[in-house]
Amino acid sequence: DGLVDKVKPKTKRAKRFLEKREPKLSENIKNAMLIKGGNANATVMQVLRDMYALKKPYGEFFSKKSDCSLFMFGSHNKKRPNNLVIGRMYDYHVLDMIELGIEKFVSLKDIKNSKCPEGTKPLLIFAGDDFDVTEDYRRLKNLLIDFFRGPTVPNVRLAGLEYVLHFTALNGKVYFRSYKLLLKKSGCRTPRIELEEMGPSLDLVLRRTHLASDDLYKLSMKMPKALKPKKKKNISQDTFGTTYGRIHMQKQDLSKLQTRKMKGLKKRPAEKTEDKETSKRIKKN
Repeated sequence: DGLVDKVKPKTKRAKRFLEKREPKLSENIKNAMLIKGGNANATVMQVLRDMYALKKPYGEFFSKKSDCSLFMFGSHNKKRPNNLVIGRMYDYHVLDMIELGIEKFVSLKDIKNSKCPEGTKPLLIFAGDDFDVTEDYRRLKNLLIDFFRGPTVPNVRLAGLEYVLHFTALNGKVYFRSYKLLLKKSGCRTPRIELEEMGPSLDLVLRRTHLASDDLYKLSMKMPKALKPKKKKNISQDTFGTTYGRIHMQKQDLSKLQTRKMKGLKKRPAEKTEDKETSKRIKKN
């Protein structure tokens, strides 16, 4: 434990290398390590190739050497055919690991459509109550977001939305689909959107899981103090990011408040005489 922290660099190059591995306030882009088992069959190998195509240029090999915090392992045997294991690392230890079985697969090369450029950031969509209700599926959703989200960007332009990864949880299965997003003319400023399947397409079934404890999971999600937004007095935000401000004012006499004069609100002559008579009575008393 903590082997990397104890190593003392002997050269400037080694020092720069270790400094890159040190914890950062702003997390770097997570690279994925794709591994094939010794008995992986052609289907599993093609799935790994397609996932690598989706992850480019953030797919590498060997976690310690290449600083990969995500991994995908493909294998095939009689007990668990067409097997995929997706996981992630925290502090060079396995945090989460989820095993999925491939029941149906259509490759990128089998769908003869145009593909998106390398490094394109996808739009992720999750459908199905299981992703919000069941703990295993909730963690799987979080893991898939971590795996496919790509670089963090402050803004996204409309033309930059080029492809969609759609995950549906239904009847104990996860349906993974990939679509190219086409912007068509609509006769107004907002374009009409069409989806064209580009692959890969997988029907997956959830098998075994190895999930981090709640304490370890919270520790891995902990935000550094330097990145936490400072609380501003009388300013709050809702879940949608809308900012609200509270203004403190002295007590006002609303009877003297100047409002817009409307004919409909003017008093009639009879009402004015009644008010005058009432005020005279009050003075006499």
